[in-house]
Amino acid sequence: MKRLARSVRAPMLVLAASLAAALAAAPFADAKTLRWAGRGDPQTMDPFSQNENLTNNINNLVYDTLVMRDKDLKVIPGLATSWEQVNPTTWRFKLRQGVKFHDGTPFTADDVVFSMQRAAEDTSQIRAYSNAAGKPRKIDESTVEFVTSGPNPIELEHLVTLFIMSKAWCEKNKCMKPLDFKAKEEMITARNANGTGAYSLKSREPDVKTVLVRNPDWWGWKDKRFDGNVDEVVYTPIANDATRLAALVAGNVDIINDPAPQDVPRLHQTPGVKVIDGFEQRIVFIGMDQARDELLYSSVKGKNPFKDKRVREALYKAVDIDAIHKATMRGLSKPSGAMTPSPVQTTPEIEKRFAYDPAASKKLLAEAGYPNGFEVTLDCPNNRYVNDEKICQALAAMWTKIGVNTKLVTLPRAQYFPKLEKLDTSLYMLGWGGASTDAIFTLQPVLSTYNGKGDGDFNYGRYTDPKFDAITAEVKVEMNPDKRLALIRRALEIQRNEMYHLPLHRQVIPWAARSNVDIPHRADNQVWPIWAKMK
Repeated sequence: MKRLARSVRAPMLVLAASLAAALAAAPFADAKTLRWAGRGDPQTMDPFSQNENLTNNINNLVYDTLVMRDKDLKVIPGLATSWEQVNPTTWRFKLRQGVKFHDGTPFTADDVVFSMQRAAEDTSQIRAYSNAAGKPRKIDESTVEFVTSGPNPIELEHLVTLFIMSKAWCEKNKCMKPLDFKAKEEMITARNANGTGAYSLKSREPDVKTVLVRNPDWWGWKDKRFDGNVDEVVYTPIANDATRLAALVAGNVDIINDPAPQDVPRLHQTPGVKVIDGFEQRIVFIGMDQARDELLYSSVKGKNPFKDKRVREALYKAVDIDAIHKATMRGLSKPSGAMTPSPVQTTPEIEKRFAYDPAASKKLLAEAGYPNGFEVTLDCPNNRYVNDEKICQALAAMWTKIGVNTKLVTLPRAQYFPKLEKLDTSLYMLGWGGASTDAIFTLQPVLSTYNGKGDGDFNYGRYTDPKFDAITAEVKVEMNPDKRLALIRRALEIQRNEMYHLPLHRQVIPWAARSNVDIPHRADNQVWPIWAKMK
């Protein structure tokens, strides 16, 4: 293995030279500058416009939330120091005193109320969580209450997703609503930010670099739990896996949290580099347009084959998930039949995949009226999920073998997600995950019927199932843990049996860092320098 590591080192260094221009403005490595690289770039600095993990990660460093997560993802106080449930539908929070936004404006209850209202706007991708958290009301300058439409068994889990913005700053800069990313709207929040968080935004150059600097007045630095020593964070998008790896090996970056699976073995043997093992709570799956009477991108005219469960089942059973796991993902995936980022609330039966059976797939297609198959276009990102384009190439080949001739179109995430938001797709890849293990964060925004109020915002196939929706509505308000878990499992069983989506696997993502970097790996795949120590 050592000989292999040396043999790839020279080309890595050559590839690293191509980064010179992008990294020239970054400071030389020192004890307090964390140079972080990833395959993609944050979508926007507007904290409510795009619910996407890297975008959320960067914004989490700039904006605080009322409650936050520790390095083990447990909920702890943030801008709220304490809370109580006054009655089944009312929660009261005491706010942290003496906090200021990065522009010096004091943080008050008015900012909380404003932020929750802004998060609920129609251009917000986290409105489902804001609506679930309830209507905010100011009690006094340091106290707010949330009144929910019904009992909310996971109120804190919703609030941990909701960033707090400055009302005065938003009013001054005319950004009272989240920017409409899919419409390419431009406003100050695209490249500027003003939070109360541990780091302030120094500069933002889309697709070039984003620079954050330590906020010395952040309330958290007084807490021994936040013991990081990073003064500056320089994030650089490097789309090519080999180039990104070369930059790490050459010492041009300090950490990458998305190394390609095929590179992990050599990283274990590379001097000056260490691998930080861990998995991500994220399910990668395929969605299908099940709403239109005729698909946008298919040879079938006058009807939609994906409305027929037999066709969906044919695609599912044509997926050789073991081949994808072993060859494409190099073992760094966990195949699953469940449509949840975490297995915590599922069962072995829900987790079990339907067997790979291409012969059965051909029979199902014939029964559905497509004995000769049909043509369809598969849309995929090429810089969002681990090996996303390669996975889609494998799927296209597998489906073509059963007669569903699959044309593959891949796009960078900046173009891909607006395409999905416009429902400009017939067949697509999506991944869903985050810090919470609670299934409601998938049941509601991804699997429910779209209602324009947050439910089904990411149900890009726009199917509808009243029975599923009714169960999800019960999950939202059921306070008995055992009854609630039973409801969640019933909903997931419907998804599994109806195959509204085709689950593939949960991602396993080790991080790679220079040997002088100590940082905890989080299952939400977010890099938090507040715990990073550079030697």
